Amino acid sequence: MTDSPNPRLQRLAELGQAPWLDSISRAWLDSGELERLVDRLALRGVTSNPSIFQAALGAGDSYDEDVRRHSGAGHDDRSVFSLLATDDIRRACDAFADVHEQTGDGYVSIEVDPDLAHDTDATVTQALELWRTVHRPNLMVKIPATEAGLPAIEQVIADGVNVNVTLLFDVGVYTRVREAWLRGLERLHETGGDVATVASVASFFVSRVDTKVDALLDEMDGEECRALRGTAAVANAVVAWADAQRLVEEPRWAPLAAAGAQPQRLLWASTGTKDPAYAPTKYVDELVAAGTVNTMPLATLEAFAAATGEVAVTIDADRVARARRELDRLEGCGIDMSRVTDELRDEGVAAFVNSFDTLLAGLASKRAAVNA
Repeated sequence: MTDSPNPRLQRLAELGQAPWLDSISRAWLDSGELERLVDRLALRGVTSNPSIFQAALGAGDSYDEDVRRHSGAGHDDRSVFSLLATDDIRRACDAFADVHEQTGDGYVSIEVDPDLAHDTDATVTQALELWRTVHRPNLMVKIPATEAGLPAIEQVIADGVNVNVTLLFDVGVYTRVREAWLRGLERLHETGGDVATVASVASFFVSRVDTKVDALLDEMDGEECRALRGTAAVANAVVAWADAQRLVEEPRWAPLAAAGAQPQRLLWASTGTKDPAYAPTKYVDELVAAGTVNTMPLATLEAFAAATGEVAVTIDADRVARARRELDRLEGCGIDMSRVTDELRDEGVAAFVNSFDTLLAGLASKRAAVNA
C-alpha cells in the first residue's frame, strides 16, 4: 500500500516546479523507504554529493559486506567508493523509473570526484565512465561550474549525457553555463544525435548566499543596510530565473526545440534554512516558478509538507523588478555580489574536496575494520 501524495508538494509539481530530495542512503534503498518517500512527498528526483555519501558510509553497517568483497577483489579506496556509489545511484534510478516514464523527470544525480573540478579532460573521462557504469536513462552527472568545468559540460552534453551543473552562484557564470549547454546540444544535433533524450539542470545555490551576505551586513553601521538581511539569496536566484527566460528568444534555440530538445531547468539547491530567524521553508516559498526544480533536504520537504496556506507561483515580472532593486540596494551598501559568489564557488569546491578526502579516509578505516 502506498502513501497518498502530500497535497502541498503535489500542488508544487502541478505548478511546474519539481520537488527533489537532496539526500540518499543505502538504508533507504534496502528498506524501501526511498520508494515510500517518492509516493508520500510526490518526489520527482534525487541528488547526491560527497558530503551525503560521507554521512551514509559512516552510518551503520549497510556497506560492510560490499566493502569487504570489493577490497578482496583488489580495489583501492577510490575504486571501492565508485563501486558503492554507482550501485546506490543505479538502484535509486530504478526507484524513480516509473516517475521518469510518467513525467519525463525522475532524475538521480551523481557527482564527478570533487578533486577533478579544475581538470577538464579528467572530468569528461569520469563523467562518461559514470554514465556507462550506471547505464540508466534517468541518471544525471554533476559537473561543477568552474572554468575547467564549463568546457567539460559542453563536451559531455555533446556526447549525449544528462548533466546537472553544480556549484552555481553567479548570474554571469550561469549565462556561460547555458552557452556551454547550448553548444553541446548543437554539436550533438549536428552529428545526428537525438537531442530530445538529453536533459540538464543548472543548480543555483541559494541559502549560502544569504549566510555570507548577512554576515557582511551585520558588520555595517545603520539600519538601512542591515534591513537587507535575508534578501540577497532570493534576489540573486530570481534574476537568474529572469535570465533563463530569454532562451526562447534566441534564434539558435528554434531548430533544437523543433528537434525535441528540452530546456535546461534551473534547480534551486542549498534550500535548507540555515538562519533560525528565517522560516524553515523560506527558500521554497519564495522561489516557486514553472519549469524549475527545488532539491530540498528531507527536513525542509517535511516542513513544507506540514505547513499551511496556499501554494502559489511566487516569481513573476514584479518579483524580478523588486529583486533587481534589492541587488542595487545591496551594491549601494558595498556588497560586491560577484566577489561573494566567486568566494562561495571556491569554498564549495574546497568543502566537497574535503568531504571526499574525509570519505576516502573513513572508507580506508572501514576496510581495515571489516577485513580484520
